[in-house]
Amino acid sequence: MANNSSTDRVREAAARAGLVIDIVEMPASTRTAEEAAAACGCQVAEIVKSLVFLGETSDDVILLLVSGVNRVDEAAVAARIGENLVRPNGRTVRERTGFAIGGVAPLGYIAETRVYIDEDLIRFAGIWAAAGSPNSVFATTPSDLVKATGAAVLRMTG
Repeated sequence: MANNSSTDRVREAAARAGLVIDIVEMPASTRTAEEAAAACGCQVAEIVKSLVFLGETSDDVILLLVSGVNRVDEAAVAARIGENLVRPNGRTVRERTGFAIGGVAPLGYIAETRVYIDEDLIRFAGIWAAAGSPNSVFATTPSDLVKATGAAVLRMTG
């Protein structure tokens, strides 16, 4: 595994949270929701996009776990969480989370992170998320992911 430390961090964070996962290394890239769905054999909507933002005033790391088919309405989300969102560059994402863009996982961050999960993911029996590298993923259920991350359920679209 090229990003062994990142996938190990995801595995360890899942274990600490009581989340049983099997990290799968795919032969092809799973960097985008479409690539991940093709590799996992599921709908794009069942892919968890882990999008990193910073709070404009708090400078907190804010993680949005979004259905693969949805585009985040940043203004609507900002209104719902009470703070504007700032898009960090790739270097800042890596420095603040420990993950490179394309392998950002829903857990295993190197710093305190505020986590919100897309209400549209909750309807699925199973979902797939990145596991710390551009071709590693794991399957879980929305309820288990909410428990493991402490995520608040939020509408991500307008």
